[in-house]
Amino acid sequence: MNIQSLLERSAARHTHLCPRQVLGVRAALAGAAALGLSVPRADKRLLVILETDGCFADGVEVATGCTIGHRTLRVEDYGKIAATFIDLVSGTALRVAPRLDIRQRAFELVPEENRHYFAQLHAYQVMPDDELLSIQEVTLNTAIEQILSRPGVRVNCEVCGEEVINERDIIYDSHIVCYACAHGGYYRPAEALESADCAQFS
Repeated sequence: MNIQSLLERSAARHTHLCPRQVLGVRAALAGAAALGLSVPRADKRLLVILETDGCFADGVEVATGCTIGHRTLRVEDYGKIAATFIDLVSGTALRVAPRLDIRQRAFELVPEENRHYFAQLHAYQVMPDDELLSIQEVTLNTAIEQILSRPGVRVNCEVCGEEVINERDIIYDSHIVCYACAHGGYYRPAEALESADCAQFS
């Protein structure tokens, strides 16, 4: 599938095409090529860890075929336009990010376009990979086996009672707890919790 077909598929999700979608597609194609893998993939050999969501993520997804549903796409939201592409067979991990000066390069490449957005939209489609992107081999801080975990493993949190899957439970003071009860989650009940048990793990 050529880049224009991928951009059309990404744009269909937004009703328009934006520079970050282009970066997502370009980063995905470059990352997969550097690993020697063809995309989009129908298997689970390629794992992608995104550092942001939004338009960039859609570009990566349509180009790689990796999805959250297949557990081949993950988001670690650092607010950065970057992604790490991991070959689960070789264990090689490559982090791909835009070069720091690409906005300026875009303006120079399309001097007749004084609207920055459209200069970027055009330039990001045609700039060579080595001018557009930085590709760096990285070592994961978490083992691939731990990231992937074992599907089908289920336990119940001893504090909230909810089921925890994919080995995402935490052993805290000899108790099996979920991440939210151990460290505090992204939410809290609207009504104050009256159980002292939850407080002891937070």
